[in-house]
Amino acid sequence: MPEDKEIRDLREALAASPENAFIRRLLINKLRGVPGHETELERELNLLIRKEPRDLDLKEALIEVYFTQGKNSACLIIFEELGHPELISPETRILIAKCYLKDGDHQQAGELYRSAINANPEVADDELDKAFRQTSDFDLDDMDFDDLDEDDLRIMSKPDTSFADVGGMDGVKREIDLKIIQPLKHADLYKSYGKKVGGGILLYGPPGCGKTFIARATAGQIDANFINVGLSDILDMWVGNSEKQLASYFDLAREKKPCVLFFDEVDALGAKRSDMRQSAGRNVINQFLAELDGINDNNDGLLIIGATNVPWHLDTAFRRPGRFDRIIFVPPPDADGREAILKLKLEGKPQEKVDFAKVAKKTKDFSGADLNAVIDIAIEGILEEAIRTGTPRPVSTKDLLAAVDRHRPSTTEWFTTAKNYAMFANKSGLYDDILKYLK
Repeated sequence: MPEDKEIRDLREALAASPENAFIRRLLINKLRGVPGHETELERELNLLIRKEPRDLDLKEALIEVYFTQGKNSACLIIFEELGHPELISPETRILIAKCYLKDGDHQQAGELYRSAINANPEVADDELDKAFRQTSDFDLDDMDFDDLDEDDLRIMSKPDTSFADVGGMDGVKREIDLKIIQPLKHADLYKSYGKKVGGGILLYGPPGCGKTFIARATAGQIDANFINVGLSDILDMWVGNSEKQLASYFDLAREKKPCVLFFDEVDALGAKRSDMRQSAGRNVINQFLAELDGINDNNDGLLIIGATNVPWHLDTAFRRPGRFDRIIFVPPPDADGREAILKLKLEGKPQEKVDFAKVAKKTKDFSGADLNAVIDIAIEGILEEAIRTGTPRPVSTKDLLAAVDRHRPSTTEWFTTAKNYAMFANKSGLYDDILKYLK
């Protein structure tokens, strides 16, 4: 076929000039969508991304080929490194939503699907429609929250996850327990000293380290309702609507106390006002601050958790006492935490006696998402071997160690940036925990 000849010619041209990014890009464009070339396409994309790490089109193409190969964890790692969903096309958001759905994260899947539909209604997907019963006229004010069913868990849920399900993170869990859970369990005692029950905490750290999971587990630990609010749930093209939608979520949370109201990527809603050119963004921040203060309403019994990978972009007004006044660093899991995560992730999968401590020792700075990717890589290698030999076998220590060698920790780049802020923009001591971790 003519197309096959073009691919062969481009391969030969690239072999003669391996540093030629233009030819490599032409080859990638030819390989995309052609069945049977997934492995080659993955290799060529990774090579070009190393040279052009800021190219979103290349990363979307890599997500596409990983999705085709069933590498869901790899897709999610790339997406979470990108940050905000609006950076990628609606079509790619659909793929990532399906990855989250297969991973069991219905909340994230629902939010991404909704943002994709809002951006382009033509990308509507039968599988995701069935999972979330997405409708174009969804309105928070029209929901009957007394009759929530499974399809409405993307709005509010009652998590059955607790701290027992969180691998490692003992320091973070201890701090949340002392500052949040104990006051709720002993509300009368705290009130006798004039201490309010609830408040705001900010979780910050590298992506993929479980900030969303620990927030959900906090709600499960205190048997509270959980509302996960994403950027697409708040921002609206019409002036004034964003503030109204933000207020609606706070009103719902107050109505359903005790409740954990979780804002992921809170820096996108609470960016520094000095960096904003338009007044609309400032109005959203002012509304957010007013809701945190509970000027017109009682926030007692309401826990607001914000999560961010870039706390240095958050407006300083959010860190005032009474708002996000409790700031907790969520680092990559330590060796014990990594061992616990690996055990949880491999639970129920065929395995021989795995030396989890040995694998954990070799995965320093790996996030929870990275460890999930390591397991995926190991299992993919076993499945490939089983298809070839016809004999499946359990996961071994050797498989996991080989997978570790093929995967780099995604936290490295984050710590490079964070270290600069911790060393040169840390007058308040906010980033002392980062320096302690790096030591």
